[in-house]
Amino acid sequence: MQHQLDQKLKAKTLHRAKILKGQMEGLIKAIDKEDYCPLLLRQSLSIQRSLKSLDQLLLENHIRTHVKHQMQTSGQNDKAVKELIEIYHLANR
Repeated sequence: MQHQLDQKLKAKTLHRAKILKGQMEGLIKAIDKEDYCPLLLRQSLSIQRSLKSLDQLLLENHIRTHVKHQMQTSGQNDKAVKELIEIYHLANR
């Protein structure tokens, strides 16, 4: 299903993804240089927090566009609920 991204959320999401890319590149370089393990772990945990932030932005966009549309469209409520439950389960593994 194709719905336009909220442009403010799109900008935030792209910004977060680019930050993540830089963080990953930095971690790869640090691993290659064999930096001290606690420093590597600190970088890795920071990346994980950034990923959670990205997930929140993606979920917000999905709810504001797709879920909203599905709830307003006859016969689509169950699909919207199923998708949200699936996302919830994935997030809580």
